[in-house]
Formats: sequence, structure tokens, C-alpha cells
Amino acid sequence: MKLHELRDNPGATKTKKRVARGPGSGKGKTAGRGIKGQKSRSGVAINGYEGGQMPLYQRLPKRGFNKPNKLHYAVTNLGLIEKFVDAGKLDAANITEETLVASGLVRRKLDGIRVLNKGDVTRALTITVTGASASAVDAVAKAGGSLTVAAPAEAAAE
Repeated sequence: MKLHELRDNPGATKTKKRVARGPGSGKGKTAGRGIKGQKSRSGVAINGYEGGQMPLYQRLPKRGFNKPNKLHYAVTNLGLIEKFVDAGKLDAANITEETLVASGLVRRKLDGIRVLNKGDVTRALTITVTGASASAVDAVAKAGGSLTVAAPAEAAAE
């Protein structure tokens, strides 16, 4: 193969549609926009417009409420923690939020880490996190370990 023989794969490039370039192009004169009307003009955005009638999204009542100070937790499962302990990435005797982030099990702490009961726990783990489900606490206790739930950083500061 030589430099002048290089070609793109068939169908990899597509020729640009050239509108308003004369009648021979097939898209001349009105450039495929039809004749007159709102859509034929430039600067038109009619998403949700209903011809002067009150749009549906405005006719419906507003519902719900978004709490501005809601806490967002990073979530992990007991099965994954067990797997990381088996791989030697975590120490079973001392698992904190910092060690979970350092091991790569949780990407970032957010407002804290919450542990859920998914997967099996066979060894005694000592875990200290911001949140945990009741079933996760029971599962760790049944395996002979302890799961301590500490207050979130924001709540502790107040």
C-alpha cells in the first residue's frame, strides 16, 4: 500500500447536504423548508408550543419538592467489602470511609458512605461508616464483627 492509495472505509464519510444552491441541486429555492409559515422562517423554536393555547406543561399542577440540603451517600455492599478484604486491599480489623476510598472500592465519599446487605459475610469485619441498612448491621454482627454508624460530617459540625 502506498500513501496515495489510502482511502476511508466505504460509508465512513458522508457528503454534506448543500441547500439553497440552485434548482439543479434538488434543494434549491426554499431549501427544503416548504413555502411560508413559521417553520420556513429562521430563528424558530417551537418545542412545546401549542399555537397560543396554554401548553400542556403549564396546564398541569406542580408537584413535589426537592430538599436543598439532602444528603447524598456513596453506596457499597458487604459482598464487595468481603471480596476486597480477601484480595488484601482492605484490613478486616479496621475498615473506615477513608480506607474504602483509598482501596478504590468507593470512588468518592460524598456526604458519607452507606453500607447495604448484598452478598455474604463470612469473616469478622470492623466497619465504621456514616450509614448502614439494618440488615447489613445484623449480617456483620452474625459473622462476629461490628458495624458502627457514625453521624454524617455535616450533622456532626452543627
